[in-house]
Amino acid sequence: MDWQLLGLSFITVFISELGDKSQFAAIALSGTSKSPQGVFFGTASALILASFLGVIVGEGISQVLPLQAVKAIAAVGFSVMAVRLLWHHPREE
Repeated sequence: MDWQLLGLSFITVFISELGDKSQFAAIALSGTSKSPQGVFFGTASALILASFLGVIVGEGISQVLPLQAVKAIAAVGFSVMAVRLLWHHPREE
């Protein structure tokens, strides 16, 4: 096991998940539920499944495309999202 990669993956996902809409959904669900353990296990399972799918898709793509192309696609995707978040102004009605 590559412990450095494990730690880097944990830190990256942990920081990126703080304060996102899935965490707010978990807060809302646990606040209205009589079973916070059920909310915890449900949300933890969902995050594990989403991460698993991301790893599987990433591995599959890396088998087809060279690493530099995968990194470039990811960089362009994140850049587009950043620009859109910074400059996208919804129309006021």
